[in-house]
Amino acid sequence: MDTVQAIIQQQIEAGTFLQSVQQGQQAQEQDYQDEEYEDEDGTYKGKRSNTLPIWGNQVTMNLNTLVLENIRESYYYKNNLIEIDSFQALVEQIFYQVKHLEPWEKGTRRLQGMTGMCGGVRGVGAGGVVSSAFCILYRLFNLRMTRKQLISMLNSRQSVYIRGIGFMYIRYTQPPSDLWYWLEPYLDDESEIDPRSGGGDCMTFGMMVRTMINKLDWYGTLFPRIPVPIQKEIDEKFAERKKQQLLEDEEWQAEELAQQQAPEEKPKESLPKVSRCKHHLRHHHCRKHRKVCPTKAKRLREEKERENKNKNGDVIVGQERCSHIFAKAFDLKNPH
Repeated sequence: MDTVQAIIQQQIEAGTFLQSVQQGQQAQEQDYQDEEYEDEDGTYKGKRSNTLPIWGNQVTMNLNTLVLENIRESYYYKNNLIEIDSFQALVEQIFYQVKHLEPWEKGTRRLQGMTGMCGGVRGVGAGGVVSSAFCILYRLFNLRMTRKQLISMLNSRQSVYIRGIGFMYIRYTQPPSDLWYWLEPYLDDESEIDPRSGGGDCMTFGMMVRTMINKLDWYGTLFPRIPVPIQKEIDEKFAERKKQQLLEDEEWQAEELAQQQAPEEKPKESLPKVSRCKHHLRHHHCRKHRKVCPTKAKRLREEKERENKNKNGDVIVGQERCSHIFAKAFDLKNPH
């Protein structure tokens, strides 16, 4: 039995379990409310706490009941993961053991003849062999990852599945109001991953992040539901983001067209696109880049355009001055 489960069992027998859960929830909510961060206008208010809040059920991680029971009864979880109590060791387990992000191993769950609530994506029918990915995900939840550890997983270069489990941890445990903060910088990530057991469903991380935000179904199980008001806010932010990208594309197309029409001029130096800045992608958690990076790129582009206009103006003034001097000299030589 897991140490956490043993403590919970003792609290249940003593009748203090619900009280301890409520106290823990209140403490975590207070920590989350007291932490300072940037507002929507980019005004710096302080640093976020390294302690991550846990949204929803503090024991089950908002997992499906059948999936959770199979994780706890899994041989891999009870005999291997339960003894691991360090974050780095679990990351190594992901590197060596995880080959997909589905909840069940391929071919171990039969759904033939099951209808209604007993089959399909509900996940309450006959179980199978739970995947190592979900076992490690639940173990990371029991260890309570810190913010820095989670960010290191999202930006890992060792394995795409380390990043994938980091995104799944966000979707299962973080408050719905924070999903856009965590996932928005990766909507344009072109790195590829295949989360399906056995392969055959390759997608970019940007596509996977969009799926996690907009859909509940995840390969035979369900993500926690997002409250309707927050989902509407996310949809509005998607619309604003799409509108901004269209405006940026029009600006860049206009610049390319101007360069094609005037090939004799020196081409302008290419500047990073605001919505696809890789530096902003890597440092989205840093206050210096999360809001400043797009503004800085836009400012550099405006300064470059202003310099080009000033140079063209100086050339015209110089030409006018030369023609005036030449005309004056011609009048002196030929008074009549």
